[in-house]
Amino acid sequence: MENHSSSTVAFVKNQRASLISAIFLMATSAIGPGFITQTATFTVKLGTAFGFGILASIIIDFVVQQNIWRVVALTKMNSSDIANATIPFSGYVLAVLIIFGGLVFNIGNIAGAGLGLNALVGLDPKWGGAISALLAVYIFSSRKASNFIDRLMIGFGLLMIVLTLFVVFASHPPVGEALKETVFPSDINFASITTIVGGTVGGYISYAGAHRLLDKGMVGVEHIDYVSGAATKGIVVVGLMRYILFLAILGVVASGVTIDISSYAANPASQAFQAALGELGLRLFGLILWAAAITSVIGAAYTSMTFITPFKRTITDRQRQFATIIFIAVSLVIYLAMGTAPVSLLVFAGGFNGLVLPLGLTIFVYIGWRRADLMSGYHYPRWLLFSGVIVCAMTWYMGIMSVATIFNDLK
Repeated sequence: MENHSSSTVAFVKNQRASLISAIFLMATSAIGPGFITQTATFTVKLGTAFGFGILASIIIDFVVQQNIWRVVALTKMNSSDIANATIPFSGYVLAVLIIFGGLVFNIGNIAGAGLGLNALVGLDPKWGGAISALLAVYIFSSRKASNFIDRLMIGFGLLMIVLTLFVVFASHPPVGEALKETVFPSDINFASITTIVGGTVGGYISYAGAHRLLDKGMVGVEHIDYVSGAATKGIVVVGLMRYILFLAILGVVASGVTIDISSYAANPASQAFQAALGELGLRLFGLILWAAAITSVIGAAYTSMTFITPFKRTITDRQRQFATIIFIAVSLVIYLAMGTAPVSLLVFAGGFNGLVLPLGLTIFVYIGWRRADLMSGYHYPRWLLFSGVIVCAMTWYMGIMSVATIFNDLK
């Protein structure tokens, strides 16, 4: 009886650990350098009105993640395999786009890590990017990589929230006005919503937590309530971090400090943190940006390489680990060879992944409507399907309208 009791406790602990790791893998993958740069830029441009953009993006993110996590859990399949089972060869197209989008994002993440170490300790951004990428390679080469990644994601996720909260208290933002504008906006800027949705659930980010749960065996109808709850908590963590970052920068803007967002090498978040706390603010920004970047390097590499399964059915965990290391190394080499300014690269990375989002979401929403056979006959919630269709239409429209602008970002 005692053995049965202890095994039940161990099962519950493992289940909880799997859910927490999926939540933070998704959240820290979303909270990358692009996320920080975009949030700072739009806060400076729109002031308190950007609060509504954040709220709208959280609602859209919620619908996207709920649909994708739910379908992956119910079908017990990798996303590219799900797509292939629904529309022949679409899984290969999705996999290529996710891997390429993940590579672009990872180049931006390594660039962000370089910027972070530059602000933290004054290291040249190229050297900072190289050291950070090599650290990620070391983590993936470890035999205990899986558990270490889980702990790292949780630790750095909490660190970013705590440090940004510290800056909020130092910058004294107009919280009441911000909350009012969040719910009753005086101005709605659709371009800002488009950009931050792409940077929060675009490309590989949509699948990060779902594939982590798949790897951990947290799938099937019996786990659907846990999966749904984990998806919601992941979005809450991302939304909380974005709103705290928004308040931190808003306090600086509201105090009358001018922040440059238009010059070639502008780094608005860095300027805001330095204005709030001087030299300490700059170092804190560096640490937050580096933590956001290194966790995003790991998240992008891990999730992108879960999409190589359709091309090699018999791939082992060790082989996938090796492929992940090569993926990071290729990202680093391209970053070191490119002459593009890191900030513009970060904006492009988020935008490109925003273009990938509607394709995968369309397939997943279609499965919810028409392919109950792939989900053991599960009765998919109609409210989630209807909201999924609306978000699908919005993301296609936003992607089509912004494609030219996104590729111009690299010039």
